[in-house]
Amino acid sequence: MKFKIKVGLHIKPNNKGKEVAEEVGIRLRVSWAGLRCDIRSGYVIAPTKWDSANCCVKLGNKNSHGETAGAINRGVISLCGLVEEVLTRFELDNKRPPSVTEFKEAFDVAAGRATPKEAEPEQKPLGFFEVFDLFTGEMGITNNWTKSTYTKFSSLKTHLINYNKKSRFTLEDFDKASFAGFVAYLQTSVGQLNTTVAKNVGFLRWFLRWAAANGYYSGMAHLQYRPRFKGLDCKEVIYLEWEELLHFLNFEFPANKPSLPAVRDVFCFCCFTGLRYSDVAKLRRSDIHREQTPPYMSIVTKKTTARLHIELNKYALALLDKYDGVGLPNDKALPVISNVKMNENLHEAAEVAGIDEPVNIVSYVGSKRSEVVVPKYSVLTTHAGRRTFIVNALRLGIPAPVIMEWTGHSDFKAMKPYIKIVNVAKVENMERFNSFDVNRSNPDDEEKTGTQKSTRN
Repeated sequence: MKFKIKVGLHIKPNNKGKEVAEEVGIRLRVSWAGLRCDIRSGYVIAPTKWDSANCCVKLGNKNSHGETAGAINRGVISLCGLVEEVLTRFELDNKRPPSVTEFKEAFDVAAGRATPKEAEPEQKPLGFFEVFDLFTGEMGITNNWTKSTYTKFSSLKTHLINYNKKSRFTLEDFDKASFAGFVAYLQTSVGQLNTTVAKNVGFLRWFLRWAAANGYYSGMAHLQYRPRFKGLDCKEVIYLEWEELLHFLNFEFPANKPSLPAVRDVFCFCCFTGLRYSDVAKLRRSDIHREQTPPYMSIVTKKTTARLHIELNKYALALLDKYDGVGLPNDKALPVISNVKMNENLHEAAEVAGIDEPVNIVSYVGSKRSEVVVPKYSVLTTHAGRRTFIVNALRLGIPAPVIMEWTGHSDFKAMKPYIKIVNVAKVENMERFNSFDVNRSNPDDEEKTGTQKSTRN
């Protein structure tokens, strides 16, 4: 390691350039690895007795303490040698240059100006799951995790614990091979679908990034392991076609099925507004603004805590009117039951209504493909209402950014699966080319069809 020592007088900045009569300190300015540190020599001398060219006290002079030029110069040379020794020793012991603080502490100890600090007892590093708990605790508070998010990470921790019983890894030795082994465990021992494994890989990578950023993990598994999973884009988006939705909305259920109409109505409300189950469940009459033009509802979503302003169409308003004055508890706008119970009843309601179009469900576990055809009612859930809203809004030609304002999506990535399946809209848009006026440049044609062209434009 290269270093440089410059010996000079420590003259205060406001006295530089002036003749200073009193004695000032002699200091050593040490520079190394882009760093600089000033060291007090412990000697003083009057500026008139200092040889600036040779950086030493002029021979034949003394300071006020009676120290001769020879004694002072030899003392300074000795300190320079000590500086070299401290820098060299530190680099040999630590395989790196010292910081300014580390150099000062080491020099003061070597010069007898300070006593060595007692080494603190080495603390045992935290284990993998202790750090994992710190991560979930901090991120949960920082990002306002919902109960379902805590459940997902709790499930991931359980899988990691079970995998650790076989592989016996620690946080420090969790490497690319450990990561790959965990993925194989999820696929073979747990039997998770590739879509679920991919989510757990993302969660685990998030934890490792956090652990690395906070000094708990020095490995590179989160950067080195990038698996590719088959079938991530083949997940079927379950939704109701517009005709199916209207049929379901107007279906008359048998009298012996009294609980199904309310479940159907709540589901259809989601289909006409894009609300998640968690948001329709807490929708209050006070959130509805019927007196405005157009009427709208204003809600703060449970998942993202974003405030959404959603205009209400005639279908949504009719469903709200149906339960106006019913006297639902807690000022609820709709008769919403638990999500589990609602999904069970929704399957039955859709089956009774004949929502039984065959749906081809394709999934992958590792490289193994599985395919099964089921009736649509068996895979219909409350979240299909939100998907129905998005798909039909796109089919109606409503721009994606406008839909995102209603649904609260923050980027187009979440919209891609819906845009992909709107084949009817693609055909309708292509048909526009067939009606495009190819003779627009003909002045006579423009006169004849001017009104029609201006309408299209």
